[in-house]
Amino acid sequence: MKNAIVTGGGRGIGAEITRAFSAAGYRVVVASRSDSGIPAELGDQVRHIACDITSPESIRAMVVQAVGWMGGVDVLVNNAGFSGWRRVEDVDEAFWDRMLSTNLKGTFFASQAVLPHLGSTGVIVNVSSLAGKRGSGNNSVYCASKFGVNGVTQAFAKELGPSGIRVNAVCPVYVETEGLMDALQEPVAPPGGQDVREYLDGFAGTQAALRRLPRGDEVGSLCLYLASDAASAVTGQCINVDCGVLPQ
Repeated sequence: MKNAIVTGGGRGIGAEITRAFSAAGYRVVVASRSDSGIPAELGDQVRHIACDITSPESIRAMVVQAVGWMGGVDVLVNNAGFSGWRRVEDVDEAFWDRMLSTNLKGTFFASQAVLPHLGSTGVIVNVSSLAGKRGSGNNSVYCASKFGVNGVTQAFAKELGPSGIRVNAVCPVYVETEGLMDALQEPVAPPGGQDVREYLDGFAGTQAALRRLPRGDEVGSLCLYLASDAASAVTGQCINVDCGVLPQ
């Protein structure tokens, strides 16, 4: 049985990633601040371990507990993230620090903590965003954090590749989760006060080649593929999951 750690794996996209790995027979640690109940849903092969992803000390303690339970780590999915929109003039240091600490610092230090436990076929999958490929208004801090995640992904792939470790990122566009729906209601978010459901339907209809938006389980499936032997030649890639919003 293979072992995976999914940061932020209890809610939203993270929960779908946890479900995908669990269904594939993995033992999974859900690393997050609180237990969302997904281990109870999925059974004994899924366990929650408390972790503050903005704290390297907390991350290291989580990894020690995870390895103590699982015996090792085959896959790390850096999913924990925070999103929010603000105009440049309204960005303060606290907002900057929260965004970068959660999205970029957490990704880096979780990878660092897991690295000694990954074998020669270890895999890291970073959940980035289409915002890591292109900028958008009122979104400079989030874009900075996700461009950083993509840069770290490519650098890790080059550095760790000689040891056999593969590192990739997935870059979703909007995926309907409770967190996204709440964030899109912010006054300076893209809907601009428009009904969020109408905004997403309009975006899908005009921006996505498939005229729809991706689902969380589709992101989970890609993460699982990237962790599998079928993707043994794939590393250093930041793969869009966007139904054709940004063809590349």
